[in-house]
Amino acid sequence: MNSLALRRVSLDGTVDSSPIYLNGVVFVTTAYGRTEAIDAATGAVEWRYTPGGYASWSGSAQITTATPVLDPSGSYLYAASPGGRIVKLATANGHPAWSVSVTKLPSREKIAGALNFANGDVIAVTGGYLGDAPPYQGHVAVIAASTGRLLHVWSSLCSSSSGLISPSACSASDSGIWGRAGAVVDPSTGDLLVATGNGPWNGSTNWGDSVLRLSPGATRLLGDYTPANTEQLDASDRDLGSTSPVVLDAGHLAQGGKDGRIRVLSVARMRGDGPHRGGEVQTVSTPSGADLFTAPAVWRTGSGTWLFAADNGGTAAWRWSGGRLRRVWHRGRGGTSPVVAGGLLWVYDPGGGLDVYRPRTGALVATLPCGGGHWNSPIVIGGHVILPEGSANDHAAAGVLDIWTLR
Repeated sequence: MNSLALRRVSLDGTVDSSPIYLNGVVFVTTAYGRTEAIDAATGAVEWRYTPGGYASWSGSAQITTATPVLDPSGSYLYAASPGGRIVKLATANGHPAWSVSVTKLPSREKIAGALNFANGDVIAVTGGYLGDAPPYQGHVAVIAASTGRLLHVWSSLCSSSSGLISPSACSASDSGIWGRAGAVVDPSTGDLLVATGNGPWNGSTNWGDSVLRLSPGATRLLGDYTPANTEQLDASDRDLGSTSPVVLDAGHLAQGGKDGRIRVLSVARMRGDGPHRGGEVQTVSTPSGADLFTAPAVWRTGSGTWLFAADNGGTAAWRWSGGRLRRVWHRGRGGTSPVVAGGLLWVYDPGGGLDVYRPRTGALVATLPCGGGHWNSPIVIGGHVILPEGSANDHAAAGVLDIWTLR
């Protein structure tokens, strides 16, 4: 690995998510909704957008941990705020084009997972805040990127209701959608894949602790999976939806959980008349048997497909072959969501340090020194390695962005 020079950039908030990058500029959203554009070469802030309501959230437990998303043109990015709104910002100067609410109760419904973009639409999901204070429900909101119109909302509880519902109008609460990757777009179909947290389940309108396949516009439920022990998971606070679904291939998904398991699911078994309980293709342990709060990474090479995952106690790699996961290596150092880039595996230890591994063998190449964090994860692009530090749960008004640059 070539030599890297570190620049530490001081921010006016904690970025408890992942940065994004375009043409030498890094974009981040802080826990209290400020979105900033930072020159990757100099660390200078090019512009800053502060949402209305910032002063009322700052220092409180009302936060967002959603990574922003760029549209394909690169002219705009979309970011979340603790006020429950998604805003469209010009990448050139941070000027807002529109904003739209994806919740009627932002003090209870949090935008936690990353935003996504597909078919000209922005996709956002909601969950609850730390402590699971009702009422709230998981929502999948689809927004027209050009106009900001809220096209459709699908709710994981009271799912027969259309549009954006008031949490108090639904007799059930919780079932948040809060995995780090948000709503995953299946590349083979364009369908949306989400996993829900603890909440009631009845297999028709309430979908607590389930993996769900929605149509690309989130207008219909196309498939479902619920563990046979969903009631036990709910009662013991072992959210299935502590992480988002992972696409292994066109016929299989992987789904982690707070119960220390990664389940391999058949897409075919999820489809058709449901509900579908149990019937996993395979179940393996998370790297250390601990809760999985991170987004696993899939690496497709000419010789096969790999899955990487990290929890608080370890990092592991599996080969995906013949419809089975086969573990290849394990290391006893944990991390947040792994990233494969430049032929290397990058795993941030929230206790401090960015570990760099050989993905096929797990050999440690280097550990880049940095401070601690929470759910932050790095990006590797344009000759830079970029990582935010800190935890949104500290409610700090300051933060750090680490930028390593090849020299």
